[in-house]
Amino acid sequence: MLFDPTHHEQLGAERWDEERIRTAIRRITTKTEEAFDPEAWWPIHPSDEDGTAFDFYCVHGLYIGAAGVLWALHRLARADAVQLARDYSPAAARLHDDFLRRAGGETPAVPSLWAGEAGILLVADQLAPDPGRTSRLEAVIRENATNETRELMWGSPGTMLAAAEMYARTGDERWRARWAESADWLWDEWRLDDELGCHLWRQHLYGKAAAYLGPAHGFAGNVAALAQLATSDQLAELHARAAQAARAFAVAEDGLANWPALAGGDLLIQGQGIRTQWCHGAPGVVSSLAGLALSDELDELLLAGGELIWTAGPLAKGPSLCHGTAGNGFAFLALYRRTSDTLWLERARAFAVHGLAQVESERERHGRGRFSLWTGDLGVAVFALQCIDGEPAFPTIDAW
Repeated sequence: MLFDPTHHEQLGAERWDEERIRTAIRRITTKTEEAFDPEAWWPIHPSDEDGTAFDFYCVHGLYIGAAGVLWALHRLARADAVQLARDYSPAAARLHDDFLRRAGGETPAVPSLWAGEAGILLVADQLAPDPGRTSRLEAVIRENATNETRELMWGSPGTMLAAAEMYARTGDERWRARWAESADWLWDEWRLDDELGCHLWRQHLYGKAAAYLGPAHGFAGNVAALAQLATSDQLAELHARAAQAARAFAVAEDGLANWPALAGGDLLIQGQGIRTQWCHGAPGVVSSLAGLALSDELDELLLAGGELIWTAGPLAKGPSLCHGTAGNGFAFLALYRRTSDTLWLERARAFAVHGLAQVESERERHGRGRFSLWTGDLGVAVFALQCIDGEPAFPTIDAW
């Protein structure tokens, strides 16, 4: 079995209707704005509280906290999908200072993209540019250049994305140089594993060392970060290594394919069944690698991953980007871009409709929304918006 049926649910019967989708996006935005507190930011959903991390990244960060909310609101407004009730640039301007205040004392500030300073500073630069914060962002990227986690959430691949985005915004070569410092180190760390037969990274994460395959904590996300500003020669090598690893660790059967969380492991994660979600499993691998060079073998594998995601159905745990229906749906958008086959766009839109229904169901069950980008309602709204035009760029990875 390539997926765990107990983790999925049957696709809803509601059909795609663009005006209803736009109405749902506006409703999510309105609820989010109503929940804003100028002093406390947005309330953290009970499902997102984990105790130790709460103060220094849940409240402020890009992954769960206010930086992600501000980014998503800006993204939706910039696309003319919503009209915001207030100007959030003053909030963005003071977010970093408030983060440092809360992160003081025994809990140090962290430099990462999703959980620390880099993401907060990058959002602040977008909404309320300030030379002092820009200088701090550059310093943070350098501080994180050789982070042993070697993954997107905490490590240099995440802050590489920040450097690449600043280079895109400004054209200033110092940002390319900051990206290259981390990229050169990451290339050196991408070593041939004789036992597993291909190039891999080893993540030192949460007290353990392992070779993760998914985009949040391992191989697929690192490939995405290295592809941002790579030279043509580097891209050729990157595509060859990435395709080899994708083939080596795929578990394929009857036209379907999935990938384990760990290189060399089986699909089962102890106590958690088989993951088929963006952070671990086929959805994130397909989304991250669909931009690789075309080849019959890789095409067959990625399409088989897409078929698995469709066969499994929406995730029962909820609608989110990281581990929910919306994140899985991005794989369909990526395959639509790769193949131009409208079947994949139709499937993405079906997941968007279902994900928005899950948002409403979860709001009714908890009596409140989930105000975050990666785990909550706004990530679903951004996915639904991108389904209108068939745009596969993943939020805060491929697109700002």
